[in-house]
Amino acid sequence: MRRRIAIALGGAAVLTASLASASLSPAVASPGLIAAMQRDFGLTAAQAETRLGQETSAARIMPAAQQAAGAAFGGAWFDPALGKLVVGVTDPAAADAVRKAGAEPTTARVSAAKLDAAKAAIDASAKADPAPAAVSGWRVDPRAGSVVVTVRPGARGADVDAFLARAAKAGPVTVASAPAAQPFSAGTVGGDPYYINGNTRCSIGFSVQGGFVSAGHCGGAGSSVVGWDGSAMGSFAGSSFPGNDYSFIRIGNGWWTAPVVLGWGTVSDALVRGSWVAPVGTSVCRSGSTTHWHCGTVLGLNETVNYSQGAVYQMTRTNVCAEPGDSGGSFITGDQAQGVTSGGWGNCSSGGETWFQPVNEILQTYGLSLVTA
Repeated sequence: MRRRIAIALGGAAVLTASLASASLSPAVASPGLIAAMQRDFGLTAAQAETRLGQETSAARIMPAAQQAAGAAFGGAWFDPALGKLVVGVTDPAAADAVRKAGAEPTTARVSAAKLDAAKAAIDASAKADPAPAAVSGWRVDPRAGSVVVTVRPGARGADVDAFLARAAKAGPVTVASAPAAQPFSAGTVGGDPYYINGNTRCSIGFSVQGGFVSAGHCGGAGSSVVGWDGSAMGSFAGSSFPGNDYSFIRIGNGWWTAPVVLGWGTVSDALVRGSWVAPVGTSVCRSGSTTHWHCGTVLGLNETVNYSQGAVYQMTRTNVCAEPGDSGGSFITGDQAQGVTSGGWGNCSSGGETWFQPVNEILQTYGLSLVTA
C-alpha cells in the first residue's frame, strides 16, 4: 500500500503548504486543477484561479438565485465572459430579485419547470417503450427553450420517427445529431485503477466512509475488487446500471480512504472538500486510470443517455475527453466533487464528450458521506 500512502500524503502536504500561504481561492486549494486548466483552456495561472473563484461563487449563489426567480426560473448557467451565474427568467418582474441574489438575469422562453416536465415525460415513455438504438439521448437546453433529442448521424427510420413523435407530444423538442455514447470501462484515491473479478479495469471516483464510489457498469453487487497492486480491496456493496450508473465498493484488507484525487504526476493531487453542484458553463476536470487529467466544461445537467445496454438518467454532460478504463473516475471542480465518469464518445486524441453520474445522488442512494479534507 506504500504507493497510495505516498500519493495521498504527498498531495496533502503540497496543498496544505499552499493553503498556509494563501486565503480563500479554491484554485489555491487545488493546484492540480490550475495546471490542467492552463493546458486545456489556454489560460494563465492567474486567469485559471480567477475563473475557479468565480465558478465557486456561482455554485453557491445558484440555490438562492433559483429561489429568487420562483416560478419564472428558466434555468441557470455560468458565463465565463461575464464571470457570473446567468439565470433565465420567463417574467421580467423576477429580474431584480435574481440580480439581488448575485446572478445576472436574462430572458427565457420556457420555464425550467415546463422543460423538466417534458423531459420527465420522455423519460417515462422510454422506460415503458425503450428508445431505439439510433437515439443517442435527450436533454433539457434552457438557453434554447427546448428538450434536445440527439440522433446518431445519418440514422433515421420508422422507429426513430415514432420516438420523436412521442417526444414532441411532451413539450418543445428539437432534434440534433450526436455520436452514440458508450461506457468507458475496459476488459481483460480518485482516478486510481481497480480491477473487477480479475478482468475488468475501472477507476475510483471518490473516497466515502467505508470505501469508494464508482460507475455501476463496472461490476454488479457482490463482485470482488482488487487494487492497482493486485491485493484484495473488497467488493461491490451496491450497483445500478442501466437506469443509473453508480456503485459503492466497500473496502477492507488494510486499504484506507483519503480525500484525494490523483494528479498522476502531471499535476498536483487535489483535495476534496465538498460536493457543491457546478452550473452549466463551469469548468470541470477529470482523473482516470487511462488518460489521467483532462479538463473541459459542463455542457448540461439532468440528461438522459441511451447506451446500447439501456438508458441512464440524470447525467451531466461535459466536453472532457475520456477513454476505456476511465469509467468511474473523478470529476471535480475546484475542490468540489461532481461525479463519476460513466461514458461518452470520442477519445483524448480527437476529442469528444463524456457524461458523469452526479456524486450527490450516489451519496443519497446509499446513505454515504464523502471523505473530505
